[in-house]
Amino acid sequence: MAVKKGKGASRKIRDKWKSKEWYTLHAPRMFNEVEIGDTPSADPAYLMGRTAEVTVHDLTGDFSKMHIKLRFQVNDVQGKDAHTVFVGHDLTSDYVRRLTRRKRTKTDHIVDVTTKDGFVMRVKPMSVADRRIQSSQESAIRVIMEETVKAAASEMTVSEMVKNVISGDMARDVAKACRQIVPIKRVEISKTEILQAGEGIPESIEPPAEEEPEEESPGPEAEADAEPEAEPEAEAPEEAAEEESPKD
Repeated sequence: MAVKKGKGASRKIRDKWKSKEWYTLHAPRMFNEVEIGDTPSADPAYLMGRTAEVTVHDLTGDFSKMHIKLRFQVNDVQGKDAHTVFVGHDLTSDYVRRLTRRKRTKTDHIVDVTTKDGFVMRVKPMSVADRRIQSSQESAIRVIMEETVKAAASEMTVSEMVKNVISGDMARDVAKACRQIVPIKRVEISKTEILQAGEGIPESIEPPAEEEPEEESPGPEAEADAEPEAEPEAEAPEEAAEEESPKD
């Protein structure tokens, strides 16, 4: 008696990867729209909202910024190019663990700020004291961190804000303000997040790569003006061999 095959056995397994195409991801205009990688998708609409994570070292080649991770989100697809916007940053977990040691107090805070161009950002500063401190001192440090970050954000655009966070200038300003309460070992902006987009497109925070100027070939006039090099004088022919001595 013949055995009947099930319906599932007659179905062919469809390879989903054959229907997918590769798209090139580009960083935002803030980072000169450099290529950051490739991603597959069966439909360009599926790319919208997809996030990518790269380090500052991958974008700029600066080894001292390997611990800073940037997050981009796809918001536009043109052909095979997917363009992104900046949505936040954070620090690697191993870098944060190296900062925190025994007998030191780590103080975290969350500050929501509005930049000059209308972007709403959530900033999370972190301070590490060189010893254990009291809870009242932690509260005072949080107040100073909030005042410093809000004052700086109100005078900057979102591009300037991101640049100050990545370069460490904002962390240095916060550390300088907090030292009046207690000696601070280190201050870092551990995380940022864009909560609401503002007006316009953020400007680039990095200058474009300069092209080396091409060497100009000298014109015909310059060649004519140039004096011809003096020809080397011909060497005098070597003197004939010594005359034979007279025979005896």
